[in-house]
Amino acid sequence: MDNDKRQEGVRAVDRALDILLAFRPGDDGLTAAELLKRVDLSRPTLYRLLATLEHNGFLVSSGDPQQFRLGSAVARLAHVWTSSHNIADIAYPSLQRLWEATGETVALFVREGIYRVCVSELASAQPLSFRRGVGYREKLVLGASGRTILARMNLTEKDLRTYATDTKVDTHAYMAELERVRKHGYATSRHELIEGAVAVAAPYFNGADEVAGSLCIFGPSVRMTADRVKTCGAMLLEEAAVLSRALGQPQP
Repeated sequence: MDNDKRQEGVRAVDRALDILLAFRPGDDGLTAAELLKRVDLSRPTLYRLLATLEHNGFLVSSGDPQQFRLGSAVARLAHVWTSSHNIADIAYPSLQRLWEATGETVALFVREGIYRVCVSELASAQPLSFRRGVGYREKLVLGASGRTILARMNLTEKDLRTYATDTKVDTHAYMAELERVRKHGYATSRHELIEGAVAVAAPYFNGADEVAGSLCIFGPSVRMTADRVKTCGAMLLEEAAVLSRALGQPQP
């Protein structure tokens, strides 16, 4: 009897979590009917769990028809998680694997308005190498590590002009370049910010499925051949996916 009660309690927790995880970026509010399309529950079970979640602050409801939204308890958990997790610490295993596999400088960037900022870097041990350093800040429109972020922001050409202010960027041509980056999944640059340097970068995403920054590999053009760039691009996409999952990106 006790074991049956414990199993039923676990099932109830599983079902309640299914309801919370049914909410997606952009959902202003969901009715019970809309939730029933996303979770495999009977209507009575759904309403019972909705009442429990609302009582504990995980959901709030309003309107007619009644719509449910995530509540303050979810915000508190999000705050606890973000305050106890440093993005550089979370990304370190991915950076380490990239560094060991390539021998080149690898870096982690976060998006900050119209800029991206380097928050972690593992420098290449090779005599001929390139590095920017933690704290390096540059406009998103300049360089591969920024361009791969912009490519996933669904900007219009008018939006792009704001990011390109005080640069010589041709926004019309740049929009075509962003489409090429989306097609490949990663961005590259050659001799763009540093003569002789090649950069390859891929975007990573947060729990709201929004682009949050990029992972980047820097190396000299004598080593970063076209084939090696493709190899680095594939590795970056793999590690960016790992990092995105760690940050809570919804999975398809």
